[in-house]
Amino acid sequence: MAGKSFFIDTTKCTACRGCQMACKNWNQNATVPTKNQGSYQNPPDLDGSTFKLVRYSEQEVDGKPAWYFFPDQCRHCLEPPCKDTIEGYVQGGVVQDEATGAVVYLEKSKEAPFDEVRSSCPYDIPRKGKNGQIVKCTMCIDRVSNGLLPACVKICPTGAMNFGDREAMLKLAQERLEKLKGKYPKAQLIDADQIRVIYLVVDEPRKYHKNAIASVNPGFIRKLLAGGLRKRDWV
Repeated sequence: MAGKSFFIDTTKCTACRGCQMACKNWNQNATVPTKNQGSYQNPPDLDGSTFKLVRYSEQEVDGKPAWYFFPDQCRHCLEPPCKDTIEGYVQGGVVQDEATGAVVYLEKSKEAPFDEVRSSCPYDIPRKGKNGQIVKCTMCIDRVSNGLLPACVKICPTGAMNFGDREAMLKLAQERLEKLKGKYPKAQLIDADQIRVIYLVVDEPRKYHKNAIASVNPGFIRKLLAGGLRKRDWV
């Protein structure tokens, strides 16, 4: 399938949060008052003005503490269940850009029931923004359509964030995976055939984040929605 994709190599992520700050800056999103949650992760979750969040997960590996960093964002599913949910209530609330594949919520998205939209996402991404509009990462469609990289990719100092034509990103991801497999037998690409944000991890995905990997295939969710079922009816 044509269009664009991200490739996020978590082995190169240092949790500098440059991508998180660049996202806020480009989208002119306000900062969010927070308090110490016992983790360097801040804010504690995605919200109406935080579309990208570097998640910190501390785990025990071979009796020693280990950090797992995960730059969380909308995956821009090839077959987005959220799009079906929104369109089930309102036309003109969401578009899937033909050239890039970006899934972009529009102002009329607020006319759809937020809880149903969020529950239809296999990665728990949508949030409610100001004026009730449903919001998330836009793939920096305004930048990309003008030949620029997404803000998060542009700012990344280590090469963890990559963006380009989908086939090129899939090739880059596969080459990097093969290089790491010898040292990290559990290395894998998460849901690469279903989404446009391809993550490379070297351990169990849920050690990074509980919603790193879809509990149910996004395409399957979409079929259920098309048949009149909501995710909340069967999870």
